[in-house]
Amino acid sequence: QVQLVESGGGLVQAGGSLRLSCTASGSIINILDMAWYRQAPGLQRELVAVSTSGGHTTYADSVKGRFTISRDNAKNMVYLQMNSLKPEDTAVYFCSGRKPFSRVYDYWGQGTQVTIAS
Repeated sequence: QVQLVESGGGLVQAGGSLRLSCTASGSIINILDMAWYRQAPGLQRELVAVSTSGGHTTYADSVKGRFTISRDNAKNMVYLQMNSLKPEDTAVYFCSGRKPFSRVYDYWGQGTQVTIAS
């Protein structure tokens, strides 16, 4: 079983930056696709960024050019660097992991709150 713990959320002014971190227990994230999701109040959870086990990254259109997902498999860490933050980025951000051949994300963290003040 993989456990994921997010950190790094907080309150920043619009235009600022934050770096979220996700610590994974166990030593298997090298075979997992890892992703960051977010959920704003009253809205559905949305996929923000993906880092596949093969090294590919994809982003939601709303964050392209501003957010960067990265991973350090040796440290079992996944990061989300968020720049040029906007009030609409306010949400709870979740780290998640997907096993090979799985259709859904199997592992989830508890989330970390990100609040952007205008």
